[in-house]
Amino acid sequence: MKKHLVGICSVMLTHGAIAAATDMQAQTNAAAASENVLPTVSVKAGRNDATPAENGYQAKRAAVASRSDAALIDVPQAVSVVTSQFLQDRQPGSLAESLDTVSGVRMGNTLGGTLDAIIKRGFGDNRDNSMLRDGMLSVQPRNFTPTTERIEVLKGPSSMLYGSMDPGGVINVISKKPLLESQRSVSLSTTSYGGVSEQIDLTGPLGDSGLAYRLIADHQRTNYWRNFGETTQSVVAPSLAWYGRDTTLSFAYEHMNYSVPIDRGTIIDPRSGNPVAVPKERRFDEAYNVSAGRSDAVNLRFDHKLNADWTLHGGYGFSRSYYNDWQARVLSVNYAAGVATRRVDATQNGVQSAHTLTLNLEGKFRWGEIEHDIVGGVDYMRNYRVLADLYRGPSNTQFNIYNPVYGQLTPAGSKISPADSDQTDKLISRGVFVQDSIHLDQRWILLAGARYEYFNELTGKGRPFIVGSKVAAGRATPRAGLVYKLAPDWSMYASYSESFKPNTSIATPIGVLPPELAKGYEIGSKLETENLTATLALFDIQKRNIQTTETIGGINYTRNAGKARSRGIELDASGRLSQNLSLVGSYAYTEARYADDPKLAGNPLPNTPKHAASLYLTRDFGMARLGPVEGRVRAGAGARVFSSLPVGDGTGKVYHLPYGRVMDAFVSWNTLVGGQSVDWQFNIKNIFDSTYYTASCCSGTPFVNIGAGRELTLNAKLNF
Repeated sequence: MKKHLVGICSVMLTHGAIAAATDMQAQTNAAAASENVLPTVSVKAGRNDATPAENGYQAKRAAVASRSDAALIDVPQAVSVVTSQFLQDRQPGSLAESLDTVSGVRMGNTLGGTLDAIIKRGFGDNRDNSMLRDGMLSVQPRNFTPTTERIEVLKGPSSMLYGSMDPGGVINVISKKPLLESQRSVSLSTTSYGGVSEQIDLTGPLGDSGLAYRLIADHQRTNYWRNFGETTQSVVAPSLAWYGRDTTLSFAYEHMNYSVPIDRGTIIDPRSGNPVAVPKERRFDEAYNVSAGRSDAVNLRFDHKLNADWTLHGGYGFSRSYYNDWQARVLSVNYAAGVATRRVDATQNGVQSAHTLTLNLEGKFRWGEIEHDIVGGVDYMRNYRVLADLYRGPSNTQFNIYNPVYGQLTPAGSKISPADSDQTDKLISRGVFVQDSIHLDQRWILLAGARYEYFNELTGKGRPFIVGSKVAAGRATPRAGLVYKLAPDWSMYASYSESFKPNTSIATPIGVLPPELAKGYEIGSKLETENLTATLALFDIQKRNIQTTETIGGINYTRNAGKARSRGIELDASGRLSQNLSLVGSYAYTEARYADDPKLAGNPLPNTPKHAASLYLTRDFGMARLGPVEGRVRAGAGARVFSSLPVGDGTGKVYHLPYGRVMDAFVSWNTLVGGQSVDWQFNIKNIFDSTYYTASCCSGTPFVNIGAGRELTLNAKLNF
């Protein structure tokens, strides 16, 4: 690590030497040239409402809340937005990290760090249909990419708007759009782990007819923070948009190649109830524990204003993921002797693809003295996943977790397992929905909506193929809410919403079971001043017909776990406390437990700490001089803490991991070098190198993901 720190320092010293030679008159213009405020996409897209979607850390609107560009204060459900400025300042490396300051949201079972998995209010999984890219279902394994502009989170059951999914909520990743003004940048960053990242971002008009383009290309190659491994990722994302007087058309494509370590973390020692006593950097697998693949995404959209009050929206979304992996999997451990039983597993030719079509109408009309905001339409979704060739190797006991010798277990002895191959999940759904926000007067807003969805799903595996379940059914889901405005910038609200998800299984044949159903109740209050947005929410979600997986004799079996209930309090605040001081803060109390199950009743839901809080403060120091060089300086620091993380083994036994605490900081300096605007940023993540745990997985032998150690990064961005 020392040599990488020396490299970072040398880059900073080189910058100082270059900057000292720049023209002094040019430096007086640095403030105007280096203002780090991105143009809002909504204004460029010709939105009728001139209210900006975000201002620094504060967000005032989010499309995910009602499938329209709704003001957050008028939505009777908790919505959180991670703005582009906050993402720029924190420099998160994953979707889970970008959301760890949002109350009630945290990482779930990511399958060893290979897939996005987000828990919302105690519910969620890595393939729960809750991940959207620009409003369309995404099956990409890594949804936080260099194209990400901001992230929206709608909490609570959301099937009325988005179809079948878990009741925790939905996440919408908003991509950077083509702009009608030229902006070009090249970025280079390095990290104390070792490795570099390069990125180019070009956007601007094509002619003077309203046509604009954007091209983002990025390559990352970084050493993994534990004792071996490397992450590589390449992204190319071209996009076009035409902004007409009444019509907007857009096309976006993103291609990614990636290779990431499969790291399931450490293991809990049942004798102590804590992770085994080994250094946190030590891995129990092999260097070939890698998932490598590619993903593609296409998004086509149009928005046509029929008149001053009505707009027609339509879109097509396609996403596809293809991957191969090999891994040395730990099956069990003799904790006294340290001997681990491992075998080589692999998935080859794993493919998942999703097609989404949507057409909806948004508008306003008055009936007497009452104003109605209507949105309604139809959706179609086809989501297919097939894992073709699954390999299994013989068990091996040559590895000792206390004195590891790597390289003794190789993939050579693995063979295709016919019984496990061709794992298939095919889901097709069609939905129609309508929602009306009724403005009864200046203070009262009544929201009512309903959706009917018909779905077909087939799951199974094996050669010959064995059907696990086959379902064809329809379901109606309502949503209702009431908003009372105590003042134009302060509202109270109450809501009721439902969700559903088909009960199907790849692991074992289960036949036809009723779908998972959930009901959510929520009351709260929202404050939206000129500079600050805050939400206080109290919620109660009840879910039934839950599936869970139990491992018996090394085989995963699917069964019904009855009911679960999650209730709690959440507080989120973001914006500016003063002209120069900004904050993002959150707190969540979540009581989430199983009920009515012979083994799990009373157990907490996995990966859901009872208490979690975060607070980040950023100060804008304005123009400051470093030697002969002048530039705009911003700096921030913050911390997040969470209480004991519950981990179950599937038999009813629950372990409680130690509480976690993590502190981060950054400083940025926007100046001119050779007459060109340059943004320098230095970040420190996990300043005190704390050991903390992010999520757990797997029944039987519970694995726990470890949070990354201290990391220093330096980024330079040239704007030209």
